[in-house]
Amino acid sequence: MTRQPWRVAVVGGGIAGLAAAVRLRDHAPAGTEITVYEQSGALGGKLRTGELAGQPVEFGAESFLMRDPAGAESAAVALIRRLGLADRIVHPTVGQAALVIDGGLRPIPGGTLVGVPGDLDRVTAVARPAADADTDDGRPLVGPDADVAVGALVRSRFGDEVVERLVDPMLGGVYAGRADDLSLVTTMPALARAARVEHTLTGAVRAAQAAAPRAPGAPVFGTLVGGLGTLVEAAVAASGATVRRDAAVREVTRTETGWRLTVGPTRDPELVDVDAVVLAVPARPAARLLAGPAPAAAAVVGELDYASVALVTLALPEPRLPELSGFLVPSTEGLLTKAATFFTTKWGHLRRPDGVALVRASVGRYGEEAHLQRPDADLAATVHRELSAVLGTPLPAPVHGHVQRWGGALPQYTPGHADRVATARAALRAACPTVVLAGAGYDGVGIPICVRSGETAADEIITALGGSAR
Repeated sequence: MTRQPWRVAVVGGGIAGLAAAVRLRDHAPAGTEITVYEQSGALGGKLRTGELAGQPVEFGAESFLMRDPAGAESAAVALIRRLGLADRIVHPTVGQAALVIDGGLRPIPGGTLVGVPGDLDRVTAVARPAADADTDDGRPLVGPDADVAVGALVRSRFGDEVVERLVDPMLGGVYAGRADDLSLVTTMPALARAARVEHTLTGAVRAAQAAAPRAPGAPVFGTLVGGLGTLVEAAVAASGATVRRDAAVREVTRTETGWRLTVGPTRDPELVDVDAVVLAVPARPAARLLAGPAPAAAAVVGELDYASVALVTLALPEPRLPELSGFLVPSTEGLLTKAATFFTTKWGHLRRPDGVALVRASVGRYGEEAHLQRPDADLAATVHRELSAVLGTPLPAPVHGHVQRWGGALPQYTPGHADRVATARAALRAACPTVVLAGAGYDGVGIPICVRSGETAADEIITALGGSAR
């Protein structure tokens, strides 16, 4: 029997790892020792609040979904309430976004599900759907256990323009990937479930939308006054964990009673014994750590791939911006910018009396990493030039700017991803049930999904250790 108190290592200080630490503190036996190891000097992973032009601004994720797919409160909101931050939640004051089509802006049509239309007539101003392709063939669109690329399914039913002008930029804005490479099951699970029943894609979209009803006017997204960094700080405090920054875990090996972590530099390593490990790190470092204790799981995890992006934030003096939350750019437009957010238009709490506007652009798609090798000044100048061209007016020179590079930060969920992750977890559970995986690389992007992934990992640890959870 594992001795008390439990000692649990959380490897990775992103929001999944911190959510796991909070969950352990709330539900593991009293006295459980929790240590978070973060290789970098910063906690929060892709939640990073910085400062530009004298005010907080997000250099990573900017918001979270308020509801889960079933319409209940999302895991992010539940955690925020647990941490006493609910009174800081604010919502976008401008929700309409646009697409760049033929060099100009057109509003994103309503009634779509991540760009996939449920009513073809509503998207004709942006894309021309293929005529009479979405026919009822007397069988479900997708088999009961099958997964397909989103692009392949939509092309077969609606044609190329709907994919290239609607679906691809929407998915690209979230995943920095391409619709033709991304899994339907992982990136659009509600649509995948409906497609296993419905015979047409328009019918599947409508069924998926109906399955997650939302009260009229209810906000879809939220963020926190003061920045999402406040969520990170509150999670650290609530977890009561010992936090080790600049602490790289280089090896995990089995002992008679649990696991030994090799931490720090090769020449002067620190050896730490624990009872259980939450691996809340991307797939490749996870695979390296699992290579010894669980080689079958490591082999699967090591094949998962990621995209790199850069976020360019500009503070512009009194520009004339449209009343939009931002815009998305189809890859066919030939721009380096793939999406832009007008922060001080979208979020009312960020608006400034001096008229300075904060605009952030996302640069980089999967397979285009060479573009990200440009110097910061070059990226910022290119974004400024492209924004001016899209808006049809020269923008003033920025008074401040910031380039945040996220190398290998966005998982690429190719068809079959969910099955591969299930296989890896089954192999890991069989080889070492007190080591679990958590995070975006396995379960999907977005703060709620990462929070839920971390909490589930903590629950698995508690069950595996066989203690009486509180």
